[in-house]
Formats: sequence, structure tokens, C-alpha cells
Amino acid sequence: MRPTIETMAEGDVKVVARLRLEAFFEGSGRTLDEDIAGLRRLIAGDGFEAAFVARHHGRPVGSCLLVRNEIDSPHNLTPWLAGLIVEEAFRGSGVGTALVRAVEAYAASAGVGRLYLYTWQARAFYEALGWSAVETFEQDGGPMLLMSREL
Repeated sequence: MRPTIETMAEGDVKVVARLRLEAFFEGSGRTLDEDIAGLRRLIAGDGFEAAFVARHHGRPVGSCLLVRNEIDSPHNLTPWLAGLIVEEAFRGSGVGTALVRAVEAYAASAGVGRLYLYTWQARAFYEALGWSAVETFEQDGGPMLLMSREL
């Protein structure tokens, strides 16, 4: 499948927020309305931060963000590739790679020299895309990995 990658629009926000809530925030107390509001703030922001969606037949099936700040970070670094999510049925088909590359290209065009991300499960995926492990640490009682990529 060759996904279409586009900038997130208002019509994508609810679908993407549902995907994100399932993947990242289950049991966290974060609500769908809170994630919708956060995504709306991001796409209405100053133009540096960005949200991308992958579409299959016009329907959002994945998303990835460029943000200044990520989670309750113990690191004073910026900017971040964040929130990569791909609907389960589309994993392994190049959608995640296309979304990561879209964020990297956007960041490079904005003059960013190095991007950062956190992962706890997808180290091999990001390493295959040229990302390097920087540090492992504990976050909220679980392992976390800081990675970076020079653009």
C-alpha cells in the first residue's frame, strides 16, 4: 500500500484522537475530548509544530507529529517526533515509515538539525530508519528509550 501523507485537517482530528487514545492513553485518565483539544491546538498553532496523517482511500489510518515538547520529559531537548500511530490493519505496509519521513522532511525544511523521540517498543523500527539510541531510563515505572536522528 502506498499511503497518501497530508497535513492533518480538522476533519481528521476525531479519528486520529481515537487511534491515539487506544494506543497511548488507555488507563491514563486522558479523555477523548482532551486529546481532540490538544490536536486542535497543535494544528492551529504557530506553524512550527505539525501533524500529519496517512490516508487510505481518503480515510486517516495513521498519524505522526512534530512537537516542541514531549510527555513529561526528563530531558531538556527539542523538537520531538511524537505520537506515531498506525491502525493495526495497516502496520507493516510502509505507513509508519512514510509518516516518519514526512515529519523528518518537514523538520529539516524548518531548519531543524536533530530530532528526538521516545519509544519503549519500537527501537528496531526506528533504528532501521536511521535513528540512534541515546539513553535508556525509567519513566512512570517502566523502561523508556531516548533516540535521536541527525537530519
